Amino acid sequence: MSGFFGIVSKRPCITDLFYGIDYHSHLGTSSGGICTFDGNIFNRSIHSLKDSYFRTKFGEELDKFKGNSGIGIISDTDAQPIVVNSHLGKFAIVTVAKIVNIKELEQECLDNMQHFAELSHGDTNPTELVALLITQGKDFVDGIKNVFRKVKGSVSMLILTNNGVIAARDLYGRTPIVIGRNSNGYVMASESHSYINLDYETERFLGPGEIVKISELGIDQLLAPNDKMQVCSFLWIYYGFPASSYEGVNVEQMRYNGGYEMGKNDDVDADYVAPIPDSGIGMAIGYSHGSGIPYMRSVVKYTPTWSRSFMPVNQEQREHVAKMKLIPNRDMLNGKRVVFCDDSIVRGTQLRDNVKMLYDYGAKEVHIRISCPPLIDGCHFLNFSTSKTELELLTRRCIQELEGDSTKNLEFYRDHTTKQYANLIEMLRKYIGVDSLKFNTLNSICNATGLPKDRLCTHCFDGSSYGHK
Repeated sequence: MSGFFGIVSKRPCITDLFYGIDYHSHLGTSSGGICTFDGNIFNRSIHSLKDSYFRTKFGEELDKFKGNSGIGIISDTDAQPIVVNSHLGKFAIVTVAKIVNIKELEQECLDNMQHFAELSHGDTNPTELVALLITQGKDFVDGIKNVFRKVKGSVSMLILTNNGVIAARDLYGRTPIVIGRNSNGYVMASESHSYINLDYETERFLGPGEIVKISELGIDQLLAPNDKMQVCSFLWIYYGFPASSYEGVNVEQMRYNGGYEMGKNDDVDADYVAPIPDSGIGMAIGYSHGSGIPYMRSVVKYTPTWSRSFMPVNQEQREHVAKMKLIPNRDMLNGKRVVFCDDSIVRGTQLRDNVKMLYDYGAKEVHIRISCPPLIDGCHFLNFSTSKTELELLTRRCIQELEGDSTKNLEFYRDHTTKQYANLIEMLRKYIGVDSLKFNTLNSICNATGLPKDRLCTHCFDGSSYGHK
């Protein structure tokens, strides 16, 4: 995942731009970038974030970013922004994207006598590829439509031009773009919480495939949104910051709703409910209210120095960070029967290690409740589970063992009413090493968001999605 932020203002923009980008730090640690336009020059800077946070990398060079408009990103993939000079004019671009067919499109551009100047980890930079596809159009709208037509996966983007910022949301709206406004101008962001402390208020969310141009004069719609939408349901479950909203639905409220429904229908006997922080907090509070079991915290996240554990690229480092950032409270755990709420099970190694820690610190019983259904399929649209192989999903390894083939009878393992599903959950329970394990259902996820299923991408849970090429 990645998160971007853009601004068009009546006054110098760098302060709001800098802090707006920084509020997307939970979405990436690969690189960060800023670009502003001062009326003549695109001023750009990119830094690696692998060994430090965004603010520490850019704080000393902010004076060089002149102008009233700009874009920036915290990327978990490629180095951005890219600055391009083309028949469309000079522009800078940032993307939140996953391009499944990048090799095919790369070859198409090379065959079309285009070239690539940027590399990302030795490979074609996906954002530069998007820029080249845009320049194949007769204008920006035609070029962006070319991107939507050719890319398998998803692409949302901000384009900084000499007279404003163009914002284009992914064709099926898998990733969000929200516009904020105050008396001085507009901001565009992946996360709606990013501009609250900058004194902007939400103007509106872009629709799927919608293209707008934002200038000091206002918002000009260049392409109307599609009727169909497949916004990623995992945004609410895992990625999202609690104060953010997608499609007008608050992240913390959605997590609470899912926990409440699960707690209301659960029959476990426990002393208290606790979250695996941070993304399990909203669910645990909801579960407590739904079940009537008290809410307490017996595991605390140490936030001053430890980042999110999915971010280190090395699995050994990831597991080390996961262990170090969570501190158990022995006095709260010793002799207690506890329901722990967590967002998901991906590889399973972190949760298994956390569970062992809970028992080692005296927990009498550990019951795990997961806010989403089992992750059966990898994601084709965000840089999440299929950045690796399908068999890195714990569920698929279990299905491999149960069926002898990780691709066999998947429809039964997606259905929570079947014996195959029950066998899968039992195998997962034994692997994690807990007294009981339950997952929320797909219906619960839809109910928690308040959106109809056909407006949500649930591919990782049930293998379904339209627009998947």
